[in-house]
Order: sequence, then structure tokens, then C-alpha cells
Amino acid sequence: MLALIAGTGGLPAAILNGREAYVCAIVGFVPAVPVDITFRIEHLGSILAHLKGQGVTEVCFAGAVKRPRIDPSAIDAATRPLVPIIQAAIAAGDDGALRAVIGIFENAGFVVRAAHELARELLPVAGVPTKRKPDADMMAEAVLGDRVLVKLGEMDRGQACVISHGMLLVEEGPEGTDAMIAEVKAKGGILFKGPKPNQDRRADLPVIGVGTAQGVVAAGLDGIVIEAGGVMVLDLPEVLEILNGADKVLWVRPRTET
Repeated sequence: MLALIAGTGGLPAAILNGREAYVCAIVGFVPAVPVDITFRIEHLGSILAHLKGQGVTEVCFAGAVKRPRIDPSAIDAATRPLVPIIQAAIAAGDDGALRAVIGIFENAGFVVRAAHELARELLPVAGVPTKRKPDADMMAEAVLGDRVLVKLGEMDRGQACVISHGMLLVEEGPEGTDAMIAEVKAKGGILFKGPKPNQDRRADLPVIGVGTAQGVVAAGLDGIVIEAGGVMVLDLPEVLEILNGADKVLWVRPRTET
């Protein structure tokens, strides 16, 4: 049986899509799907035992979750042996924290499944599905965006940036891609999004959706460039309708094009 550790956003619903799963949520993060059990990080050891009791053998992490604060006084007996790992995870960067959490579940005997492994349709094929195609300027901006994300990944920072007229306008912060775009007012340029170079893709693979497309249009950008095989797209038909209606580009770009 599959357990879905669900965060916010549209990804948990896209993963479920009629699939049977035991849905779990961390206190403070309310998914847009029905939840079977809510738990605190301070009770992680107990939730692992609970999942085994439910017959769970596989786990998938889907949706946005910020690192919660830990209340040492609330840690239960089953979680105390995990405290050093949890503390190290919270102190680490985003990628290190995700690797630590995945390791906890694997060490408990669960198989960790990637969201895109369960819903392969969320990974669009390489190419340009929009009516408008990238021009030479956009191709050059994509090369720069790729280089920026490599540097951001080395520093364990964001998974997106905005490039316009050959310059980096803004890079993604903890608030996320859509919030970043909301601050942009440009005349041309692209949103470039992709995974960190060496991240564990079983968790936190980047996602775009309808809100992203709407934000790109409102920001005055020419389109969106995503790494092929590295970014999931929610509601692709609606995304294409928005972008085509505004004469924007969606380019699913193979990483080898640098």
C-alpha cells in the first residue's frame, strides 16, 4: 500500500487521481485532498510505526512543505532515537534535509517512490507544445538560465530564475516560483525552471501549473523554459491555453542544449 505525505499545492491531487493511498499531512500544512491522518514532526517515529500497522510499504512525498519548528518537549519516545537525524536535517540546506527525511523512511523499511514515477504524464516530452516557438534571444536566455540554476544548485538555493535581455532579474527564494514571478514587471524574457543538478529527484522535483502561466503573462515575460524530464506540469492543457492565448512560449528543453 502507498502512503502519500501530502503538502500544499496541486501535486497531491494529481498524484492520487483515483489511486488508492493512505494520505498523511504534517500539522500546519493543509493539503487540498482528504487526509487520513495528521502528524507532528515530533511524532515521526510513531507515524512510521503507524504506517507499518496500516500495511504501508511505499511512500511518496508530494506538495510544498516548509521546514517546521521542532518543540523538544513534544518529542515522543518513538521519535527520540531519530532526534540527531532530524536536527541535522533541519540545520542542513533544503537538499540535505530532503535526503535525511528520505533516509529515515528507507531505514524504517519503506520504499520511497518519486511523484513523477507514479504520474509520468506530468512530465511533458521535450519540445515546444505552444504555437509560438523560441527565437534566438530566448535560446540565449535559456543558456544563461541554465548556468544560473547550476550555480544556485551548488549553493542549495532556488530552482527557478527570470532572465530578461541577457540579465538575471531575480532568482527563486523560499517563497516559491509563483511569488517570485509576481514581483516581476518586464518587457520580454523567460522564466527558467529546473531541478538542482544533484538533488534526489524522489522529492521536491520542480512543478509549474496554471498559476505559473498566469504569472508569466502578467509579468510581461515571453514564456517559460523548463528542463525536460526535470519539471512536472500540472494541468498542461490549461497551461497551454493560457500561454497560447497570450502568444507566449512553453519550451521543454533538453539539458544537453547549453
